[in-house]
Amino acid sequence: MIPVRAYFTLFTGYLRPHRRTGVLLAAIMLATIALQLANPQLIRIFIDEAIAGTAVGSLVPLAIAFMVIAVLHQLLMVWATYLAEQIGWSATNQLRADLTDHVLHLDMGFHKSTSPGALIERIDGDVTALSNFFSSMIIKIIGNGVLLVGILVLLWIESWIVGLSITTLILVTFLGLFRLHGVTVPWQKDIRATSAEMYGFIGEQIDGTEDVEANGATGYMLSRFDDIQRRWLPQVVLGWTGWALMWVSSMALYFASLMVAYLLGSWLFGVGTLTIGSVYIVFQYIEMAHRPIEQIREELIDLQKAGASIDRVQELMDTRTRLVQRSNATLAMGPLDVTFQDVTFTYDDEAGDEIVLDDVSFVIPSGRVVGLLGRTGSGKSTIARLITRLHEPQVGSVSVGGRATWDVDMTDLRRRVAMVTQDVQLFRATIRENLTFFDPDVPDDRLFEAIERLELDSWLATLPDGLDTVLDSGSGGLSAGQAQLLAFTRVFLRDPGVVVLDEASSRLDPATEALLERAVDHLLEDRTAILIAHRLETITRADDIIILDEGRIIEQGQRTRLAGDPNSKFSKLLATGMEEVLA
Repeated sequence: MIPVRAYFTLFTGYLRPHRRTGVLLAAIMLATIALQLANPQLIRIFIDEAIAGTAVGSLVPLAIAFMVIAVLHQLLMVWATYLAEQIGWSATNQLRADLTDHVLHLDMGFHKSTSPGALIERIDGDVTALSNFFSSMIIKIIGNGVLLVGILVLLWIESWIVGLSITTLILVTFLGLFRLHGVTVPWQKDIRATSAEMYGFIGEQIDGTEDVEANGATGYMLSRFDDIQRRWLPQVVLGWTGWALMWVSSMALYFASLMVAYLLGSWLFGVGTLTIGSVYIVFQYIEMAHRPIEQIREELIDLQKAGASIDRVQELMDTRTRLVQRSNATLAMGPLDVTFQDVTFTYDDEAGDEIVLDDVSFVIPSGRVVGLLGRTGSGKSTIARLITRLHEPQVGSVSVGGRATWDVDMTDLRRRVAMVTQDVQLFRATIRENLTFFDPDVPDDRLFEAIERLELDSWLATLPDGLDTVLDSGSGGLSAGQAQLLAFTRVFLRDPGVVVLDEASSRLDPATEALLERAVDHLLEDRTAILIAHRLETITRADDIIILDEGRIIEQGQRTRLAGDPNSKFSKLLATGMEEVLA
């Protein structure tokens, strides 16, 4: 079954802004169809008049009219094609934007389970298939469908016998094409799914090339690549088989129509029912009918891809985030308190999944700096993600500024709670754009004020073009420490009430370490902070300590008190060497 209804249901809202362009396009299409149908009539008159002995001077206007109509038809077709492409790409570009916005609002559980390559294929590849189909559908399926109906009407006018024969052949052929379409849509869906898997795999390998080669995993990765290709090839072959079956059907219709035209044309001319001009026009209209049938067949193949893409786009749109927004309250300015109340969390709701946090409760008063310690996998980074509401706890609640995070407007929460990790994301853009996240409303004066406040003005002066220095994507051509400087400046510009430093100082290069230490001091001034680190130097800034082990809090209290208690876990960490114990 052709998913035309599903297609138009999906795009109704996106087509509405283009109503006027659509009406203009429809008028142009009707005009081009009328011109196409009119020209053979001129040739029929020309032939019959010439055979009847009409003077050449009387035939010249017919020839001129034929050429004028042909040129006008081509000009209108170019205009119609432009308008159709404009509508198709405008509508689907908006769909891309909406899909991207929808994905960005999904929880991290979705992003952890979906590779970037697969998302790119969904948002760009599937929508491109819809865009190609949509722009072609308007001008080809609908236009050629109307043209085909016009041709059949004129054939019935010339001879009901010819009209009935050709109409029957076309109806039988299209019935077969529609049946084939219903069979081949699942084939195209499999192709799109494997294509997304392939691009996801390639994206992962590009990101992990250094680790793959360093650890000798190249052979394994090539084996995985080969496995995906071996599954993909038969699917593509099957997809092309569907195209071949449709092509055979349309060509069989064409040759059968020509045979009918020869047989009936010669018979009807012999009995005097048709003139030579009428026989010509029968052949001409059958020849004309072949082109719209071929184009409709090609669009049916695109419709197979569109049908698969519609399912996948709709599936993505139907994906719901676990981050339920109960109200849209905003947070006060200044430092904010943080409260975890009986929080239990797993990265998958399915039974039997490992519990990452188990009944965790603590309170961080506003303005306090807390050091969060624990072995790898103890749940430290998970706490940071829950505070920034990248995830939602299955049990318990997380509150910031006296409000549960699900009651706070998401944009305001992300503005007031900032997290800096050791992996800083930089974009291929200027330093100014990287600091402001492409917000043109942030004035340079504010940027310079933040940079000077963090004592980074001397570092900025070493860059060739200052704020206009263009960075490469990824690391941006900067050291890990320099990237951290940009991350701190980003946070400082937002003036958050809570700052989470998740291993943010674990990869400092010696040249910028002192500068970064001073920047951290300024960043933590008059803010609530959570420091997640293995390094003892970082924890000396903390007012309080929380130690995690296997998702549970095993110790918490004031840093100075715990350090002075020889029986405390923290005191033993200090005595033993925190880096060695927590590694």
